Amino acid sequence: MYIGIPKERRIFEFRVGMTPSGVQMLTEAGHICYVEHEAGLGAGFSDLEYEQAGARIVYSAHEVFGRADLLLKVARPTLEELEWMRPGTTIAGLLHLASSRREKIEMMKSKSLNAVAYEQIQLKDGTVPVRKPLSMIGASLAAQIGARLLQNDEGGRGVLMGGIAGVPPAEVVVIGAGVFGSHAAFACMKMGAHVTVLDINLQTLQTVHEMFPGVVTLLAYPHNIARACAFADLVIAAVLVPGERPPIVVTRDMLRSMKPRSVIMDISIDEGGCVETSRPTTHEKPTFIEEGIIHYCVPNIPSVVARTSTYAFLNAAFPFIMQIANQGIHKAVATDPALELGVAILDGEERHLAQIKGIEEDQ
Repeated sequence: MYIGIPKERRIFEFRVGMTPSGVQMLTEAGHICYVEHEAGLGAGFSDLEYEQAGARIVYSAHEVFGRADLLLKVARPTLEELEWMRPGTTIAGLLHLASSRREKIEMMKSKSLNAVAYEQIQLKDGTVPVRKPLSMIGASLAAQIGARLLQNDEGGRGVLMGGIAGVPPAEVVVIGAGVFGSHAAFACMKMGAHVTVLDINLQTLQTVHEMFPGVVTLLAYPHNIARACAFADLVIAAVLVPGERPPIVVTRDMLRSMKPRSVIMDISIDEGGCVETSRPTTHEKPTFIEEGIIHYCVPNIPSVVARTSTYAFLNAAFPFIMQIANQGIHKAVATDPALELGVAILDGEERHLAQIKGIEEDQ
Protein backbone atom coordinates (compact mmCIF):
# COMPACT_ATOMS: atom_id res chain seq x y z
CA MET A 1 0.00 0.00 0.00
CA TYR A 2 1.13 3.57 -0.70
CA ILE A 3 1.18 5.48 2.59
CA GLY A 4 1.47 9.27 2.79
CA ILE A 5 2.75 11.23 5.80
CA PRO A 6 2.20 14.96 5.10
CA LYS A 7 3.37 18.05 6.92
CA GLU A 8 0.67 19.40 9.23
CA ARG A 9 -0.52 22.79 8.06
CA ARG A 10 -2.70 23.95 10.92
CA ILE A 11 -1.16 26.64 13.06
CA PHE A 12 0.59 25.34 16.20
CA GLU A 13 0.26 21.70 15.16
CA PHE A 14 3.78 20.39 15.58
CA ARG A 15 3.03 16.66 15.66
CA VAL A 16 3.39 14.30 12.71
CA GLY A 17 1.36 11.33 11.51
CA MET A 18 4.11 8.69 11.78
CA THR A 19 7.51 8.32 13.43
CA PRO A 20 10.64 7.07 11.61
CA SER A 21 10.47 3.80 13.58
CA GLY A 22 6.88 3.34 12.45
CA VAL A 23 7.89 4.00 8.85
CA GLN A 24 10.58 1.33 9.17
CA MET A 25 8.04 -1.26 10.33
CA LEU A 26 5.64 -0.33 7.53
CA THR A 27 8.31 -0.52 4.84
CA GLU A 28 9.58 -3.84 6.20
CA ALA A 29 6.01 -5.11 5.82
CA GLY A 30 6.20 -4.24 2.12
CA HIS A 31 4.47 -0.86 2.06
CA ILE A 32 5.84 2.31 0.42
CA CYS A 33 5.89 5.42 2.60
CA TYR A 34 6.01 8.92 1.14
CA VAL A 35 7.01 11.55 3.71
CA GLU A 36 6.67 15.23 2.89
CA HIS A 37 9.84 17.30 3.28
CA GLU A 38 10.27 18.47 6.92
CA ALA A 39 7.00 16.81 8.00
CA GLY A 40 8.60 15.64 11.23
CA LEU A 41 10.57 18.77 12.05
CA GLY A 42 8.25 19.98 14.84
CA ALA A 43 8.52 16.62 16.60
CA GLY A 44 12.29 16.49 16.15
CA PHE A 45 12.44 13.98 13.27
CA SER A 46 14.67 14.84 10.32
CA ASP A 47 14.21 13.85 6.67
CA LEU A 48 17.39 11.81 7.00
CA GLU A 49 15.88 9.72 9.80
CA TYR A 50 12.87 8.96 7.63
CA GLU A 51 15.08 8.10 4.65
CA GLN A 52 17.16 5.76 6.76
CA ALA A 53 13.91 4.11 7.86
CA GLY A 54 13.03 3.43 4.22
CA ALA A 55 10.77 6.40 3.39
CA ARG A 56 10.77 8.33 0.14
CA ILE A 57 10.95 12.08 0.76
CA VAL A 58 8.71 14.20 -1.47
CA TYR A 59 8.85 17.97 -1.81
CA SER A 60 5.27 18.70 -2.81
CA ALA A 61 2.11 18.51 -0.76
CA HIS A 62 0.21 17.60 -3.91
CA GLU A 63 2.47 14.59 -4.39
CA VAL A 64 2.15 13.17 -0.89
CA PHE A 65 -1.64 13.61 -0.91
CA GLY A 66 -1.99 12.43 -4.50
CA ARG A 67 0.08 9.25 -4.12
CA ALA A 68 -1.42 8.02 -0.86
CA ASP A 69 -3.84 5.12 -0.58
CA LEU A 70 -3.61 5.63 3.18
CA LEU A 71 -2.93 9.13 4.49
CA LEU A 72 -1.65 9.39 8.06
CA LYS A 73 -2.38 12.79 9.59
CA VAL A 74 -2.75 14.29 13.01
CA ALA A 75 -5.23 17.15 12.66
CA ARG A 76 -8.43 17.27 10.63
CA PRO A 77 -7.69 18.13 6.99
CA THR A 78 -8.33 21.61 5.67
CA LEU A 79 -10.53 22.19 2.62
CA GLU A 80 -7.42 22.62 0.48
CA GLU A 81 -6.01 19.31 1.71
CA LEU A 82 -9.29 17.57 0.94
CA GLU A 83 -9.11 18.90 -2.62
CA TRP A 84 -5.65 17.33 -3.02
CA MET A 85 -6.87 13.84 -2.04
CA ARG A 86 -7.74 11.20 -4.63
CA PRO A 87 -11.21 9.61 -4.54
CA GLY A 88 -11.24 6.47 -2.44
CA THR A 89 -8.32 7.49 -0.20
CA THR A 90 -8.35 6.39 3.43
CA ILE A 91 -7.39 9.11 5.91
CA ALA A 92 -6.56 8.38 9.55
CA GLY A 93 -5.93 10.95 12.25
CA LEU A 94 -7.33 12.81 15.24
CA LEU A 95 -10.11 14.06 12.99
CA HIS A 96 -12.85 15.23 15.39
CA LEU A 97 -15.28 15.27 12.47
CA ALA A 98 -18.23 15.73 14.78
CA SER A 99 -17.21 19.39 15.10
CA SER A 100 -16.28 19.88 11.44
CA ARG A 101 -18.04 22.11 8.97
CA ARG A 102 -20.70 20.32 6.99
CA GLU A 103 -19.09 21.30 3.69
CA LYS A 104 -16.04 19.23 4.61
CA ILE A 105 -18.18 16.21 5.37
CA GLU A 106 -19.95 16.60 2.04
CA MET A 107 -16.63 16.88 0.18
CA MET A 108 -15.36 13.72 1.86
CA LYS A 109 -18.55 11.92 0.90
CA SER A 110 -18.44 13.16 -2.70
CA LYS A 111 -14.89 11.79 -3.06
CA SER A 112 -15.89 8.44 -1.50
CA LEU A 113 -13.20 8.85 1.13
CA ASN A 114 -12.72 6.61 4.16
CA ALA A 115 -12.12 8.45 7.43
CA VAL A 116 -10.75 6.75 10.54
CA ALA A 117 -10.90 8.98 13.63
CA TYR A 118 -8.36 7.68 16.14
CA GLU A 119 -10.18 9.32 19.02
CA GLN A 120 -13.30 7.22 18.33
CA ILE A 121 -11.58 3.80 18.31
CA GLN A 122 -13.10 2.08 21.31
CA LEU A 123 -12.39 -1.24 23.02
CA LYS A 124 -15.01 -3.54 24.51
CA ASP A 125 -14.52 -2.10 27.99
CA GLY A 126 -15.30 1.39 26.70
CA THR A 127 -11.74 2.72 26.76
CA VAL A 128 -10.45 4.82 23.88
CA PRO A 129 -6.85 3.59 23.51
CA VAL A 130 -5.45 6.23 21.14
CA ARG A 131 -7.01 9.14 22.95
CA LYS A 132 -5.93 7.90 26.39
CA PRO A 133 -2.20 8.80 26.27
CA LEU A 134 -3.00 12.22 24.79
CA SER A 135 -5.46 12.82 27.62
CA MET A 136 -2.78 11.93 30.14
CA ILE A 137 -0.31 14.34 28.51
CA GLY A 138 -2.95 17.08 28.24
CA ALA A 139 -3.86 16.63 31.91
CA SER A 140 -0.28 17.21 33.03
CA LEU A 141 -0.08 20.29 30.81
CA ALA A 142 -3.46 21.58 32.06
CA ALA A 143 -2.16 21.60 35.63
CA GLN A 144 0.97 23.59 34.80
CA ILE A 145 -0.88 25.93 32.42
CA GLY A 146 -3.64 26.47 34.97
CA ALA A 147 -1.07 27.28 37.64
CA ARG A 148 0.50 29.88 35.37
CA LEU A 149 -2.85 31.45 34.45
CA LEU A 150 -3.54 32.05 38.14
CA GLN A 151 -0.53 34.39 38.24
CA ASN A 152 -1.06 38.16 38.19
CA ASP A 153 1.10 38.59 35.11
CA GLU A 154 -1.36 36.36 33.22
CA GLY A 155 -4.36 38.29 34.55
CA GLY A 156 -5.20 35.74 37.24
CA ARG A 157 -6.08 36.09 40.90
CA GLY A 158 -2.48 35.87 42.07
CA VAL A 159 -2.92 32.51 43.80
CA LEU A 160 -0.06 30.04 44.19
CA MET A 161 -1.29 26.56 43.33
CA GLY A 162 0.23 24.90 46.40
CA GLY A 163 -0.08 27.80 48.84
CA ILE A 164 2.43 28.15 51.66
CA ALA A 165 2.45 27.88 55.45
CA GLY A 166 -0.32 30.11 56.77
CA VAL A 167 -1.84 30.67 53.30
CA PRO A 168 -4.24 28.11 51.79
CA PRO A 169 -3.61 26.55 48.37
CA ALA A 170 -5.65 27.11 45.21
CA GLU A 171 -9.11 25.56 45.01
CA VAL A 172 -9.18 23.41 41.89
CA VAL A 173 -12.43 21.91 40.60
CA VAL A 174 -12.30 19.13 38.00
CA ILE A 175 -15.53 18.28 36.19
CA GLY A 176 -15.36 14.82 34.65
CA ALA A 177 -13.33 12.01 36.20
CA GLY A 178 -12.32 10.18 33.04
CA VAL A 179 -8.71 9.71 31.98
CA PHE A 180 -8.10 13.44 31.54
CA GLY A 181 -9.98 14.54 34.62
CA SER A 182 -8.47 11.97 36.98
CA HIS A 183 -4.93 12.67 35.78
CA ALA A 184 -5.51 16.44 35.99
CA ALA A 185 -6.76 16.01 39.55
CA PHE A 186 -3.66 14.00 40.44
CA ALA A 187 -1.32 16.55 38.80
CA CYS A 188 -2.96 19.47 40.64
CA MET A 189 -2.93 17.54 43.91
CA LYS A 190 0.80 16.85 43.50
CA MET A 191 1.31 20.60 43.06
CA GLY A 192 -0.35 21.11 46.45
CA ALA A 193 -3.78 22.34 45.36
CA HIS A 194 -7.00 21.46 47.17
CA VAL A 195 -8.92 19.45 44.58
CA THR A 196 -12.62 18.68 44.13
CA VAL A 197 -13.70 16.20 41.45
CA LEU A 198 -17.24 15.87 40.06
CA ASP A 199 -18.64 13.13 37.84
CA ILE A 200 -22.02 11.57 37.08
CA ASN A 201 -20.71 8.04 37.76
CA LEU A 202 -20.56 7.11 41.44
CA GLN A 203 -18.25 4.16 40.79
CA THR A 204 -15.79 6.45 39.02
CA LEU A 205 -15.86 8.80 41.99
CA GLN A 206 -15.24 5.81 44.28
CA THR A 207 -12.11 5.01 42.27
CA VAL A 208 -10.88 8.61 42.55
CA HIS A 209 -11.61 8.59 46.28
CA GLU A 210 -9.55 5.43 46.79
CA MET A 211 -6.67 6.45 44.52
CA PHE A 212 -6.26 10.05 45.67
CA PRO A 213 -6.80 10.47 49.43
CA GLY A 214 -7.65 14.06 50.25
CA VAL A 215 -9.46 14.78 46.98
CA VAL A 216 -13.11 15.74 47.53
CA THR A 217 -15.64 13.95 45.31
CA LEU A 218 -19.14 15.10 44.39
CA LEU A 219 -21.80 13.86 42.01
CA ALA A 220 -22.05 16.20 39.03
CA TYR A 221 -25.54 17.47 39.64
CA PRO A 222 -26.07 21.06 38.41
CA HIS A 223 -26.44 22.27 42.01
CA ASN A 224 -23.10 20.73 43.00
CA ILE A 225 -21.34 22.06 39.90
CA ALA A 226 -22.65 25.57 40.60
CA ARG A 227 -21.56 25.34 44.25
CA ALA A 228 -18.09 24.09 43.33
CA CYS A 229 -17.56 26.75 40.65
CA ALA A 230 -18.43 29.46 43.16
CA PHE A 231 -15.47 28.63 45.40
CA ALA A 232 -13.00 27.59 42.66
CA ASP A 233 -9.86 29.45 41.65
CA LEU A 234 -9.39 27.05 38.71
CA VAL A 235 -12.03 24.92 36.97
CA ILE A 236 -10.93 22.15 34.59
CA ALA A 237 -13.96 20.94 32.63
CA ALA A 238 -13.22 17.63 30.87
CA VAL A 239 -16.45 15.98 29.72
CA LEU A 240 -16.24 13.42 26.90
CA VAL A 241 -18.92 11.64 24.88
CA PRO A 242 -17.01 9.82 22.09
CA GLY A 243 -18.11 11.01 18.65
CA GLU A 244 -20.67 13.46 20.01
CA ARG A 245 -20.80 16.93 21.48
CA PRO A 246 -20.60 16.87 25.28
CA PRO A 247 -23.42 18.47 27.26
CA ILE A 248 -23.09 22.01 28.56
CA VAL A 249 -22.30 21.49 32.24
CA VAL A 250 -21.10 25.01 33.14
CA THR A 251 -23.64 27.70 32.31
CA ARG A 252 -23.21 31.45 32.05
CA ASP A 253 -25.09 31.87 35.33
CA MET A 254 -22.59 29.57 37.05
CA LEU A 255 -19.76 31.64 35.61
CA ARG A 256 -21.27 34.80 37.09
CA SER A 257 -21.02 33.26 40.54
CA MET A 258 -17.28 32.60 40.19
CA LYS A 259 -14.61 34.75 41.76
CA PRO A 260 -13.33 37.53 39.47
CA ARG A 261 -10.15 36.62 37.55
CA SER A 262 -10.49 32.93 38.31
CA VAL A 263 -9.77 30.50 35.47
CA ILE A 264 -11.86 27.98 33.56
CA MET A 265 -10.32 25.51 31.11
CA ASP A 266 -12.72 23.86 28.64
CA ILE A 267 -10.88 20.68 27.70
CA SER A 268 -13.90 19.45 25.69
CA ILE A 269 -13.55 22.29 23.19
CA ASP A 270 -12.29 19.99 20.41
CA GLU A 271 -15.71 18.30 20.51
CA GLY A 272 -17.70 21.54 20.79
CA GLY A 273 -17.12 22.46 24.44
CA CYS A 274 -18.95 21.83 27.71
CA VAL A 275 -18.91 25.44 28.96
CA GLU A 276 -21.63 27.74 27.63
CA THR A 277 -19.30 30.68 27.06
CA SER A 278 -16.44 28.77 25.39
CA ARG A 279 -15.01 29.31 21.94
CA PRO A 280 -11.86 27.76 20.44
CA THR A 281 -8.56 29.55 21.03
CA THR A 282 -4.98 28.87 19.93
CA HIS A 283 -1.61 28.43 21.62
CA GLU A 284 -0.73 31.92 20.33
CA LYS A 285 -3.78 33.53 21.95
CA PRO A 286 -4.97 30.87 24.38
CA THR A 287 -7.30 32.90 26.59
CA PHE A 288 -10.15 35.39 26.56
CA ILE A 289 -12.24 36.96 29.31
CA GLU A 290 -15.99 36.46 29.56
CA GLU A 291 -18.06 37.47 32.62
CA GLY A 292 -14.79 38.44 34.31
CA ILE A 293 -13.46 34.87 34.09
CA ILE A 294 -10.32 33.82 32.19
CA HIS A 295 -11.23 31.15 29.61
CA TYR A 296 -8.62 28.72 28.23
CA CYS A 297 -10.04 26.79 25.25
CA VAL A 298 -7.14 25.39 23.21
CA PRO A 299 -8.22 22.23 21.33
CA ASN A 300 -4.79 20.68 20.70
CA ILE A 301 -3.04 21.10 24.05
CA PRO A 302 -0.57 18.18 23.60
CA SER A 303 0.74 19.56 20.28
CA VAL A 304 3.23 21.81 22.08
CA VAL A 305 5.03 18.75 23.41
CA ALA A 306 5.06 17.30 19.92
CA ARG A 307 7.77 14.69 20.29
CA THR A 308 6.28 13.15 23.43
CA SER A 309 2.71 13.23 22.17
CA THR A 310 3.59 11.92 18.67
CA TYR A 311 5.28 8.88 20.19
CA ALA A 312 2.45 8.46 22.70
CA PHE A 313 -0.53 8.44 20.38
CA LEU A 314 1.23 6.41 17.67
CA ASN A 315 2.25 3.76 20.20
CA ALA A 316 -1.48 3.19 20.65
CA ALA A 317 -2.55 3.79 17.04
CA PHE A 318 0.14 1.78 15.25
CA PRO A 319 -1.51 -1.68 15.52
CA PHE A 320 -4.64 -0.27 13.88
CA ILE A 321 -2.58 1.48 11.18
CA MET A 322 -0.71 -1.72 10.38
CA GLN A 323 -3.99 -3.61 10.27
CA ILE A 324 -5.41 -1.18 7.70
CA ALA A 325 -2.18 -1.23 5.66
CA ASN A 326 -1.96 -5.04 5.60
CA GLN A 327 -5.63 -5.92 5.19
CA GLY A 328 -7.14 -2.86 3.52
CA ILE A 329 -9.76 -0.70 5.18
CA HIS A 330 -12.76 -2.92 4.46
CA LYS A 331 -11.34 -6.18 5.80
CA ALA A 332 -9.74 -4.42 8.77
CA VAL A 333 -13.03 -2.81 9.75
CA ALA A 334 -14.95 -6.07 9.27
CA THR A 335 -12.61 -8.02 11.56
CA ASP A 336 -11.95 -5.47 14.33
CA PRO A 337 -14.97 -4.03 16.23
CA ALA A 338 -12.78 -1.45 18.01
CA LEU A 339 -11.49 -0.08 14.71
CA GLU A 340 -14.97 -0.18 13.21
CA LEU A 341 -16.17 2.25 15.88
CA GLY A 342 -13.45 4.66 14.74
CA VAL A 343 -14.77 4.79 11.17
CA ALA A 344 -16.62 8.08 10.67
CA ILE A 345 -16.99 7.71 6.89
CA LEU A 346 -16.66 4.57 4.75
CA ASP A 347 -16.88 4.65 0.94
CA GLY A 348 -18.32 8.14 1.20
CA GLU A 349 -21.12 7.08 3.56
CA GLU A 350 -21.45 8.36 7.12
CA ARG A 351 -20.83 5.61 9.67
CA HIS A 352 -20.10 6.70 13.23
CA LEU A 353 -20.47 10.44 12.78
CA ALA A 354 -22.64 12.64 14.97
CA GLN A 355 -22.58 16.14 13.51
CA ILE A 356 -22.44 19.08 15.88
CA LYS A 357 -24.49 22.05 14.76
CA GLY A 358 -23.29 25.62 15.05
CA ILE A 359 -19.56 24.91 15.33
CA GLU A 360 -17.16 27.21 13.52
CA GLU A 361 -13.62 26.22 12.68
CA ASP A 362 -10.77 28.09 11.08
CA GLN A 363 -10.53 26.21 7.78
